[in-house]
Amino acid sequence: MDWIFRKDRPIYAQLIEHLQRGVLTGAYPPGSAVPSVRALALEAEVNPNTMQKALAELEAQGLLRTHRTAGRSVTEDEEMIGGLKENLASAQVEAFFDGMKAIGISEDEAVKWIREVRN
Repeated sequence: MDWIFRKDRPIYAQLIEHLQRGVLTGAYPPGSAVPSVRALALEAEVNPNTMQKALAELEAQGLLRTHRTAGRSVTEDEEMIGGLKENLASAQVEAFFDGMKAIGISEDEAVKWIREVRN
């Protein structure tokens, strides 16, 4: 997975989203081990402290679990992963409609455009 960062948002927030997408796409399947902080930081070319902050937030959310001697793993809670998917999908839809509204296109018109473009 490519680590591409935008300058308009904090890096740790983008790391969280990137890792969440990794879980949702199967790059990090439920129950699988997550690479170490240092390995991920090297791969993403970020400070290990920044990566640690992102991983700690994912642990607080319950998406990752820490094992004392075995590092971290992805939760096996399929319901939680499904909820994350729904939340991220809803955020994408909201962002789309907000963007359309910003250029003067109503929700009804946006839905019509989606149907036309996808057919």
